[in-house]
Amino acid sequence: MRIEQTKVNQMNIKKDMKVSELMEEFENCGVLGSGRVARASDLLAAMINEEDMHIFMSMAGPQVPGGMRNIIAYMIKHEYINVLVTSGANITHDLLESFGGRHYRDFGDDDEKLNKAGIGRIADVYTQNDDFEIFETEINKIFDKLSKKLDNPKDKGIISINTLLHEIGLIIDDENSILHQAAIHNVDIFAPGIVDSMLGLQLWMFTQDHNLILDVVKDMHHFSDLVFESSEIGGIFLGGGVPKHYTMASTLLKGGLDAAIQITMDRPETGSLSGAPLEEAKSWSKAKCGSNLANVVGDATIIFPLIFAAALDKIQ
Repeated sequence: MRIEQTKVNQMNIKKDMKVSELMEEFENCGVLGSGRVARASDLLAAMINEEDMHIFMSMAGPQVPGGMRNIIAYMIKHEYINVLVTSGANITHDLLESFGGRHYRDFGDDDEKLNKAGIGRIADVYTQNDDFEIFETEINKIFDKLSKKLDNPKDKGIISINTLLHEIGLIIDDENSILHQAAIHNVDIFAPGIVDSMLGLQLWMFTQDHNLILDVVKDMHHFSDLVFESSEIGGIFLGGGVPKHYTMASTLLKGGLDAAIQITMDRPETGSLSGAPLEEAKSWSKAKCGSNLANVVGDATIIFPLIFAAALDKIQ
């Protein structure tokens, strides 16, 4: 049996070339990681250009501390994504910057010395305890406003996570904030693991003497509506964990994803969802048979800006 083969074209790099031109070199080469990155970039542009496709994006890991905040806010502002599912930690760090805090670049310092200096480390990113003290003060002011707003017989202090994040986004005044852009552009944000974060800790402490109750199941009512309202569903998965599975499992209601991109550092051998290739989702009907899928192994803070920058030249 003869298998049709396409020759590998060696990559050419030139001075002042555009990112999209580099991606063309990746595509023409078409092997190993470069080919996968090029296919993911083409698929990203195709998903965004598909008028009937609603794009659900999930974001796990320290994407905001890792510098991805403005990119996600930009995508929301330009309506390139319709739904964002993320960790409570990324929401926390988005708010930290909205409240005047910062993330700092450095590496190599002794962690015990950092502890004494009031600095927390996320790989090569540093945060200051003082910024979290401001975060605590500001988020409690917002919780207090929301608690008073919900203090009526109708609401009984109960609010969904999605609505909580929307209300917070309306209150904060920061054009670069993911939460704020989502609130003003009516892009839904879900954070099913919100309690596992500094934001969740502050919420728990606030509820000790205030009437503010999260209804997690209520989110699923709204999320399922969004799935059913979508003619086609595209997925962008940065990392794995709870955000990835929450997004994928919900698409079961519509027969699974029509197209998706995954960027992860996790491995498939352990059987965890985080490292599972998207093709595995077909066996669970979380991705449709015949769906267009692209898997890239690597750091999302490197690869996603690259594929998105190249895709921008192809987005109509």
